[in-house]
Amino acid sequence: MKLLKKLAQYYVDLLVKLGMVRFSMLLALALVCFSVSIQAVVSIIWRGEVDNIVIIRSIFFGLLITPWAVYFLTVVVDQLEESRQKLSNMVVKLKDMRQRDHQLNLELQQNIHKLNQEIIEREKAEEARLEMMQDLENEVYHRERTQMELAESTSLMRSFLDASPDLIYYRSTEGVFLGCNKSFEELLGMPQSELVGMSIDDVYKDEATLRQIKSTDNTVFTENRELAYDIWLEYPNGRKAFFEFRKLPFYSKSNELLGLVGFGRDITERKAYQDALVKASQDKITFISTISHELRTPLNGIVGLSRMLLDSKLDQEQRQYMQTINISAITLGHIFNDVIDLDKLDRTQLELLPVETDLQAFITDIETISGLMAEQKGLSFELDQLTDLPDAIMVDATRLRQVLWNLLNNAMKFTKQGGVTVNVSAEFDDEWANLEFEIEDTGIGIPESEIDNIFGMYYQVKSGKDNLHAVGTGIGLAISKEFARRMNGDITVSSELGFGSTFTVSIKVPVAHLEATSEELNAQTSLRIFMVEDIELNVTVARSVLENLGHSVEVAMSGEEALSKFNPERYDLVFLDIQLPDMTGFDIAQNFRKHYQTLPPLVALTANVMKDKQEYLTKSMDDVISKPLAVKDVYHVINKFAPSSSELAQLETQGSHSESNQTESAENGIIDTDMLLSYIEIVGTQPVLDSVAMFESAMPNYMSLLNQYLAEQDDDNVVSEAHKIKGAAGSVGLQRIQRLAQLAQTPEAEEWREKVAGWVEEINQNYQKDIELLKVWMKQQG
Repeated sequence: MKLLKKLAQYYVDLLVKLGMVRFSMLLALALVCFSVSIQAVVSIIWRGEVDNIVIIRSIFFGLLITPWAVYFLTVVVDQLEESRQKLSNMVVKLKDMRQRDHQLNLELQQNIHKLNQEIIEREKAEEARLEMMQDLENEVYHRERTQMELAESTSLMRSFLDASPDLIYYRSTEGVFLGCNKSFEELLGMPQSELVGMSIDDVYKDEATLRQIKSTDNTVFTENRELAYDIWLEYPNGRKAFFEFRKLPFYSKSNELLGLVGFGRDITERKAYQDALVKASQDKITFISTISHELRTPLNGIVGLSRMLLDSKLDQEQRQYMQTINISAITLGHIFNDVIDLDKLDRTQLELLPVETDLQAFITDIETISGLMAEQKGLSFELDQLTDLPDAIMVDATRLRQVLWNLLNNAMKFTKQGGVTVNVSAEFDDEWANLEFEIEDTGIGIPESEIDNIFGMYYQVKSGKDNLHAVGTGIGLAISKEFARRMNGDITVSSELGFGSTFTVSIKVPVAHLEATSEELNAQTSLRIFMVEDIELNVTVARSVLENLGHSVEVAMSGEEALSKFNPERYDLVFLDIQLPDMTGFDIAQNFRKHYQTLPPLVALTANVMKDKQEYLTKSMDDVISKPLAVKDVYHVINKFAPSSSELAQLETQGSHSESNQTESAENGIIDTDMLLSYIEIVGTQPVLDSVAMFESAMPNYMSLLNQYLAEQDDDNVVSEAHKIKGAAGSVGLQRIQRLAQLAQTPEAEEWREKVAGWVEEINQNYQKDIELLKVWMKQQG
């Protein structure tokens, strides 16, 4: 079949190649030859030979049929070729159609894919739309519910705010009110609807209140913090109330400052209670001060007279009785000191006043008094110095003596037999000394369970049927431990019940260097002494001490008598009691300096614990000593001021000494002498005195307003009045008052609110005496 196809293809290709004519001739020749060949072959096979006629007949026959055969074949071939051409074209077209169909199929598949994608996307978009609609519906539902809850919460919050007795409001940063509660509406006398939109300038009409509110608002916004302050506010009915206010800033979710919220609590009753407490405290201080003088006066007399009698000739029984009186009076004095110190401890005003102290003399005094006390109870007493000791130390000798006396008193109180031993040791260099006083007794001891409690205030240990530990005030050890701590030390204790106790006092104090003196009692010149003292007992003691030293004494029993009797030319030295029935010793001293150009030294006598010697010097005194008068103290002050025998006729030099002393005091931060001297040089003395007089007359009004504003917590006016006082004080050279006023006019200082009342009180206490000191100084300038 394949061969036939190839022959047919060859036949057609040859026809196309040779053309119709040549192909026909060639085909006719081929057919003739084929016919002859066939006839020849048949003749040979059939007859065995080939005749010419056969050949001719074959040629003739071939020529006859050849055109028809050629024509037929040619037509057939031509048709076949035409068909083939058409078929080829159809095949080509079919291929094109097939290819196009394939391309269309691909495009259809792509379109179907895109359509499927669009359908999927539309389905997703529809689902998203449905979900969005659902979310929107949920959001609308939640929003409506939130709005309902918010409305309920707002209503509830409003109910809470309105139910609060405190003032509550909130304002914008521009000071415009945004809302408030019922209490604030009552304070202002207007509803919230009317208040909203109003500014603080519209609401607060009082200028002082407005200034304070603006000032505190500014602090809250600039320092971005909560602020607390007190303020007086007035209700529409005229009632004033004292409020404790707190302000704090509030912010948006984006941390943008929106304004502030204010909370105010009415503390009028608490303020009144606090004022009552302050007054009660002041009354207590006055009472303690009065009791101090009233009790110390007879006690000092008893101590002084008993000490004098002990120095006289007594039999054994009399001496024993007198020692008992002396020790009892000293003990009572120490107990009273504990009470005074307790009051100061409660007011956090307990302070130490270190002075140069002869340590050996101090220890000798302790040994002498303790030995007498032990002798009264039939106990032994020893004081051993275990190491070398510094000659002198800087210490509050009165407080240290009080600490040791409390411990010694307890040791002897709770010891029935045996004795008490004090061991003193020290480690020291040129600057500091670590002192240790060890007080051992053979008494009843302290239970181990009670040792940690004995330093508690008012705590007293109970011990069996004797109940010895219940005796006493219960405050001595607590105060003693506090004193020791303030001396950079402590008190420790070890004890064994039934075998005694050991208390150890350790302190760290500076080493002092006393100037060597060659004072001899008999070397003093006899002086004429003027004494102002209202207690007969004290007069007796003082007169005895002074006359035994060889001096003559004239006494005045009141301030009025002193002013009438005094003649500066008749006396070499003046002793002035501070507390008199009609005036103070300071009043007398200032009167003397006002009326006399030349004065003998003025020495203050005080029964109180001396806080600061400089305080007496600034109040017109030349020196001060404590009562009861000790021979050593009297001798020291006389030796300080007494003239030599060649100077007795020149008492003016003592007046000069007094003036220099006053000038030194004045220059010690109280008056500005440099400024005043320049002022006097320019304008003279009288204009300065006139300015001082104007300041003196204006100060009571200044202080009245200052105290009023302080009570009302009106900080702005406090600052304003303090500023006025500062300027006025500076213009007349009163440095201390100027300095205190400067502190009071600086509200931005740390803890100003807590300290300003103290500064104002210092101004109130000091301005009059500073004026008097200034007048004395001016008088000295001539």
